[in-house]
Amino acid sequence: MRHRIAVVGSGPGGLTLARVLHRHDYPVTVFERDPAPDARPPGGTLDLHKGLGQLALDKAGLLAEFQALSRPEGQAMRILDTAGTVLRDWRPRPDDRANPEIDRGQLRDLLLGPLDVQWGRGVTQVVPGAGDGVLVHLADGRQETFDLVVGADGAWSRIRPAVSSVTPHYTGVTSVETSLDDVDTRHPDLARLIGDGSMAVYGVNRALVAQRNSGGHVKVYAQFRAPLDWHSNLDPADVEAVRSSLLALFDGWAAPVLDLLRHGTAFVHRPLYVLPVSHTWTHVFGVTLLGDAAHLMPPLGAGANLAMLEGAELAESIATGPGDLDEAVRAFEEQMWARAGRWAKITTAGLERLVNPDPAEALALFDQVQSS
Repeated sequence: MRHRIAVVGSGPGGLTLARVLHRHDYPVTVFERDPAPDARPPGGTLDLHKGLGQLALDKAGLLAEFQALSRPEGQAMRILDTAGTVLRDWRPRPDDRANPEIDRGQLRDLLLGPLDVQWGRGVTQVVPGAGDGVLVHLADGRQETFDLVVGADGAWSRIRPAVSSVTPHYTGVTSVETSLDDVDTRHPDLARLIGDGSMAVYGVNRALVAQRNSGGHVKVYAQFRAPLDWHSNLDPADVEAVRSSLLALFDGWAAPVLDLLRHGTAFVHRPLYVLPVSHTWTHVFGVTLLGDAAHLMPPLGAGANLAMLEGAELAESIATGPGDLDEAVRAFEEQMWARAGRWAKITTAGLERLVNPDPAEALALFDQVQSS
């Protein structure tokens, strides 16, 4: 018997779940509110961990293709102080494949492959126990019924209310994102400053992080502790006003470091939200969550990895398990909660140390991670 499975959201977790089911010739419906894969910028680069995201891709039969696309050199990390002095310059070994980087857009296209995603079909609500299964309400006014609906629709999930009343809360840390294009040609000094991977500068309660993507594209993140409404007097569309405000926040930092902001092309406000560290729920027949919908945590390299592995594991248990769908989902949730809870504690503590009154805490965390 093939159960009717719906995945809501075409992020890394949802697509991995669908792709592993597809590999097992198991039908699945993917709903995505975006009208097309490239309807909005895909975001920055991701480091996929050997025992998490890479394991998920192996389960999907995509590991070799990932290795051909990924950038092992992107694991490099430099840390500077606010005067521009290099404090750490870590470079991976030539054979190091522990956490290679891949652009989000490349990963999305790799996972999409033969999948038939229903683009432009947002889900507004799901109703468990509606007679013949779980009733899915779509933004276009139509309704469909499934045996299992998996919410892989991110921080502000429309599926989460079916199982949990918890909503994300603000961490007190805001990130403002900008980017540089063709950095090696247009900004060679910055290209050398950043190196092959990422560069971070830590000050009192603030940080600047630059991260290479492929094709000479660099993402820059200004992170700082501030009230949620810190930008209430700014017009987000006024690039120069936002730039001036950020430069004032980082006043006194080395000129080459501040050039990351001076040359930014646009600015996107991204306050960092999280769910409670040990977020769980009472099991609901026919509905579950994965990824940020289930365990939103600080963006320190774990979220996409966890979502992908969760999607792969749930798909395998559905496609190859003994057939009791509800039992498979219950077991999946217990495993997910335990692992995500551990990572949520790690990343929450990590954010506290990285954006900290004492910049030495960030350096100590880097040394701790690199030695492990």
